[in-house]
Amino acid sequence: MFSSIRTAMVVILSVVVMSSSASVLWITVSEHEQLFLESQQNNLFALTRNMANDLVPYMEQEPRDTFSLNVVLLRLEPYRNVINASIFDNDNRLVEFYVGLQGRRGSESLPDPKLSPAELSLGISISDGKLFSLERIGEQAFPVGFLLIALDLNKSLAESRRSLIFRTMPWALLLLTSTILLSFALLRQAFRPLDAVTRFAQSVTENKDYTSRHVVKGTAEIRRLGRHINRLMETIEEELSINQQQTKTLMEQQVTMTRLANFDSLTGLPNRQFVMDTIKIELARARRSNEDLILMFFDLDGFKGINDSLGHETGDLILIEVADRVKSILRDGDILARLGGDEFLIIPDRDATELNMITVSERVLNSFSEPFKLNGLSLKLGVSIGVAKAKEAGYDLSQLVSNADLAMYRSKARGRGVYTIFSPEMSESHKRKIMIANSIDNAIEQNQFCLYYQPKVDSNGIQVGFEALIRWHHPEMGNIMPGEFIVVAEQSGKITAITQWVIRRACEELHQITDKFSSRVRVAINLSVHDLRHSDLFDWIYSAFNEYKVNPRNIEFEVTESAYLDNFEHSEKLFKRLHNLGCKIALDDFGTGYSSLSYLTQITIDTLKIDRQFVTQLETSERCRLVTVSIIDLAKRLSLKICAEGVETKTQWDYLCEQGCDTVQGYLFSKPVPLDQLKDNKHEIPHDFGSYKIDL
Repeated sequence: MFSSIRTAMVVILSVVVMSSSASVLWITVSEHEQLFLESQQNNLFALTRNMANDLVPYMEQEPRDTFSLNVVLLRLEPYRNVINASIFDNDNRLVEFYVGLQGRRGSESLPDPKLSPAELSLGISISDGKLFSLERIGEQAFPVGFLLIALDLNKSLAESRRSLIFRTMPWALLLLTSTILLSFALLRQAFRPLDAVTRFAQSVTENKDYTSRHVVKGTAEIRRLGRHINRLMETIEEELSINQQQTKTLMEQQVTMTRLANFDSLTGLPNRQFVMDTIKIELARARRSNEDLILMFFDLDGFKGINDSLGHETGDLILIEVADRVKSILRDGDILARLGGDEFLIIPDRDATELNMITVSERVLNSFSEPFKLNGLSLKLGVSIGVAKAKEAGYDLSQLVSNADLAMYRSKARGRGVYTIFSPEMSESHKRKIMIANSIDNAIEQNQFCLYYQPKVDSNGIQVGFEALIRWHHPEMGNIMPGEFIVVAEQSGKITAITQWVIRRACEELHQITDKFSSRVRVAINLSVHDLRHSDLFDWIYSAFNEYKVNPRNIEFEVTESAYLDNFEHSEKLFKRLHNLGCKIALDDFGTGYSSLSYLTQITIDTLKIDRQFVTQLETSERCRLVTVSIIDLAKRLSLKICAEGVETKTQWDYLCEQGCDTVQGYLFSKPVPLDQLKDNKHEIPHDFGSYKIDL
């Protein structure tokens, strides 16, 4: 309603002063009217009495002296508000009538016939705004008549009121104006500290200076307001300081988060997200310019084994050294990024010639020629490189990365430590892998898989067990070897389903094997590193044993040493449970990995399997014979059984038997065959097999 407190105060004060002045004026006028009425009554009463006394002699004469009566009545001429005057005799008959100045102006120039002394009381009376004065002429005992004077009271009051107002109004206006001006000056003085507060607040708003403080002065309320404002400024300053510190921290965290989001925390190289965004930009640029773009994909050969055997700290140091080595041989503008694990990616700077591809690839290969010297160890690592071009991928990011990945895996297949430039023929191989991956689920449902069994024989040639090996006959692709589809299954995450199928089928066919051979024969089932990572593996096995009423002593599980050590604690817990159940555990491919011999004293196993790479060279390599004898001797000292695989000649078998090998398997005895092609075995199984029966 009001734009400011000051305006409101001025208006309110003015209204109060004016109201007070009006009230005082009204009271004054009222009092004046009352006093004026009393004065008029007294004056009229005195005038009437005096004139009545003066009329006595003229009223007593007979005949009456009319002239003298009128002379007396003419005394009323100076009184402007007299309406008329009447002289009556004792019988209330009108004797003389006088019209005053006020009467001559109106309609009262004639006597009112209704008005007579009999209708009025002696003295003063008021009626219809008129003041009447009736007085007896003569003594009370001997009256000779009556005098009646009528006065216009309203007119008199109005003139008196107007006269009073005209006299007092200038002073009232002067007083009102003075009061308002004085009030305004006092308000201005009172609001000066508040104006100072306002100016201070405006200054803070404009300058953003929260360290300034208001000078406290003025009335108690204003001083209290000033103190509160200063406290508020202190609070704002403190909060601003905290906010600035937090903002600084957030900015630092943002920089850190941006770096973490775009750069590898270990090597400091651009990470997958950053480099993929960069490739998108470069592909768009290359497409617009009709240029090509090279993408080089490489990973480390043998890194996983070193990481598993020497620990992740050593692996991290190797990755850091790899990043430093490769960066040192690249040109300015070339981009090196780590995608994850031991996978790296290089984008050469806008030179897509084949010569440049070869040059950069050979530089990377040569950077790995020197061993990595870490923690007193000299470690040799290789690298497999895949190279792809953007034009061949249609400038599609996913296709380009896929082509480089395919070329890299082709390098691994060629023997590692080489580079391979992508060619369209590789896509056909990739398509076959995709087709295999997409067919696995259907193959399980339609029983396209089957188990082949390869016998294990003792030194007497008696079949004491069989290794269950999966085979796949696809209706369109024909026979697909395990070496092909197992890798695809591991990469596509379907190896678990295959393992479950193998366990169930082996348990289902076990009774036919024991019926045909012996109740003590064992069937070996292979478990991969992917299988061991599943926490439900034991439950699957136990469920299959229950369903097919399997004696756990008829089952042996084979696992490679690298798979066992991939997650040692989990693997050890699993195999202890299986061992307690009655199953046997065999460590496959022993001697080919990076494990420490100290693990043999910690892991739960029953059998060491000598890898075929040692067995096949027994007749030609003294070194292989020494390794084989050492493994057999080590197993005997640890009270472990020994099984050699890949036996193909009688000489190999004889040598292994002489050295104390417990069982062997290989083409010398039988290749893997279906269940119905297993030859009968009439020989007795050695008595140390043991018998155990559990109620599942």
